[in-house]
Amino acid sequence: MRRNEQASILDFVIKQRAHVLSFREWKHRLAGFGFSIEETEVGHVITKLPSHRRVCRLPEQFCA
Repeated sequence: MRRNEQASILDFVIKQRAHVLSFREWKHRLAGFGFSIEETEVGHVITKLPSHRRVCRLPEQFCA
């Protein structure tokens, strides 16, 4: 995946955080757009559904 596409997806995911009150609600909202946040050994990662293909890491400040 190109870095430009990764940056665009990360920006979209972060903007969606402003529309919800909780981390759980955020994950549910993202699923409606075809994305997921998964906890891995390297931290939280944004993935594309339904294949769960990794897009990029989610910065720690958004994981609370």
